[in-house]
Amino acid sequence: MRAPIFDLSLLRTVVAIADTGSVTAAAKRLAYTQSTVSMQLQRLEGQLDLTLHEREGRRIRFTQEGERLLAHARRLLALNDEAFSDMQARQVTGDLTLGIPEDYASLLPSVFAYFHQLYPAVGLTVICGTSAHLVEQVKNADIDLALVTRQRNSPGGEVIRREPLLWAVGINQQPLLSDPIPLALYSPGADVFREVAEQALQAAGRDWRVAYTSQSMAGLAPIVTAGLAVVVVTRSMLTPSLRPLDEASGLPTLPYIELALHRAPHRPTEPARRLAELIREQLAAIGEAL
Repeated sequence: MRAPIFDLSLLRTVVAIADTGSVTAAAKRLAYTQSTVSMQLQRLEGQLDLTLHEREGRRIRFTQEGERLLAHARRLLALNDEAFSDMQARQVTGDLTLGIPEDYASLLPSVFAYFHQLYPAVGLTVICGTSAHLVEQVKNADIDLALVTRQRNSPGGEVIRREPLLWAVGINQQPLLSDPIPLALYSPGADVFREVAEQALQAAGRDWRVAYTSQSMAGLAPIVTAGLAVVVVTRSMLTPSLRPLDEASGLPTLPYIELALHRAPHRPTEPARRLAELIREQLAAIGEAL
């Protein structure tokens, strides 16, 4: 009979819940969806046939069995990370530059932290820019990797995640959705969101006006949360200050966009290959089915 083996990814999720106190916060730390975190906790309980947690409102309280498991989990994860780091750190060195739009940087904090833990001798530089500009920088070998929205006029790269586009308004205030619809859009050329939104409205016979433009969501958010405009976002870009609109809003359904990983034309360095693997694994695990 094969000896049972713990899945370390499940144990890492349990520790994240314990450290943050909730499924929501653990999902943010791990860059998972909340449903993924809940499912992993349930899966572990099913494997052990034990109740590991109880809910207290939005917070999670671990049972006595859960606390015992946490102690084991922390030791196992520490040993795993120590062993992996010891075997890999001395072999991977060099410098690496990753380009990513500002609005996608929130997808990768756990990847950056884990990469640094595994390869402390690698000098990682992250730069932000528009997807179109970053693709050009990769093609010119100015940067090693770029995680971007796949562009219609330059559709290369490895697609590793699909996300639906959504119309969103402020959580407490929103504009009238009668024509012309006030929109907060990316600046021309910043990303495909603007092009997709305008094409969808035109096909639906709706009229609109551009109320505000910016190169990033950070610039668009204030006017949207103030209730003065509608914005187009991916599901992962939704924040507590934004509320997605459903079909009852009368706005047309928007398509999916694709996140693609572009690599410089020269043979990838070992640090670039390792980071690409971590990004692919992380985003494929939490993205739409490809």
